[in-house]
Amino acid sequence: MKTFLALVLALWPLAPAGASAAPDCATPVSVPAPLEGPLQPMNRVQDLRIVLESCRRDGEAEVLATRRMTVDGEDLFLAVDPERLTTRLERAACWTCAQTSVEAQAQIRFIRAAERYSRAPGKALPAGATWLDNAGLTAGRGGAFLTGDLCPSRRPLDRAFLKSLEQSGVATPIALSISGVWAQQHPEDFAWLRREKAEGRLDIAFVNHSFHHPYRPAIADAHNFLLVPGVDMNEEILDVERLLIANGEVPSVFFRFPGLISDRASMGAVREAWLIPVGADAWLALTEAAPPGAIILVHPNGNEPFGLDVYGRLRREGRLPKPFRPLVEAP
Repeated sequence: MKTFLALVLALWPLAPAGASAAPDCATPVSVPAPLEGPLQPMNRVQDLRIVLESCRRDGEAEVLATRRMTVDGEDLFLAVDPERLTTRLERAACWTCAQTSVEAQAQIRFIRAAERYSRAPGKALPAGATWLDNAGLTAGRGGAFLTGDLCPSRRPLDRAFLKSLEQSGVATPIALSISGVWAQQHPEDFAWLRREKAEGRLDIAFVNHSFHHPYRPAIADAHNFLLVPGVDMNEEILDVERLLIANGEVPSVFFRFPGLISDRASMGAVREAWLIPVGADAWLALTEAAPPGAIILVHPNGNEPFGLDVYGRLRREGRLPKPFRPLVEAP
């Protein structure tokens, strides 16, 4: 009898064979990644794929899933707030999701924006041109939308410029278009940005700027940037997202083409990835002015100091539209 009771007590805490622990649906998803040291490996994120699903759970508003993935062995999805355009990671096991369509979501702000701006042609070009310049979302209403591009660069991040944006008591919104190669070249600068965001000094939205950001000097725009033959648009898009997620960040719903150069095929690939293409009404190094509602473009990666100088002059002269607003408010 004693032997039997001992066996029962020994087996009592064990879960049934094949059972797994219930998911922690009350705790927000956070992919752990230190703010010091080297980048986390991208292969933490497995089977990242594009989807469009409507997801619901008790007590929560509907969200749209645009990506599914496995991170550190856990099944997650990228949730988009369909009206606010904000993003977050969610545990797949905590939600009920079903495939949806553009037609079923036609009145949703996110879908309307993705559809509309993937067809916005940009600047007028010569007759017969097959490429696009500054296509997509270029302006909102009121204030201004500050964006900075982090193209591959041998120069360090201009931290002084970014620190000049800080203000007491509130995080300044800025959308930073990040290329994967830049993050690999500048892991310490990327960690610094993550810290500025985590500690509430800058409200950073990370915009997809392609992974490799190809560029060939002296090559015409129609055959340059992401229009270089052989570019895999899905790879360029998804590898940036893998890098961000593996390193504790969440991709936004926005994509900025390198050089603001695209064509119909690449715009279509961005739309099929459920991203909103972002141009700029005020590339300060070129326009030297910013009208109300402008999406402002500067390069804090060290490649274009003149644009930062223009920004400083406009700020001193009180000629920058105010306030700076989050990019999610522009579409």
